[in-house]
Amino acid sequence: MIPKKYAPVLFGLVLSGLMSFLVSGIATFRVTGLVPDFVGVWTSAWLAAWMVAFPVVLVVAPFARQMVELVIERR
Repeated sequence: MIPKKYAPVLFGLVLSGLMSFLVSGIATFRVTGLVPDFVGVWTSAWLAAWMVAFPVVLVVAPFARQMVELVIERR
């Protein structure tokens, strides 16, 4: 098991992986259509997107949490 202190980084890894997977798939399909090597083109686009998305998520997530804290109702 992974120690709990790594949870934010693991969350960022999973979130950025899933989001970049979906977005790159949609973008690749829109540009290429369902070509014979679609999966290969998509995988290449996804890996490139994930390399950018993961560090961006790690940097942006704390700011996003702060923005959410500003707009949620406190009881």
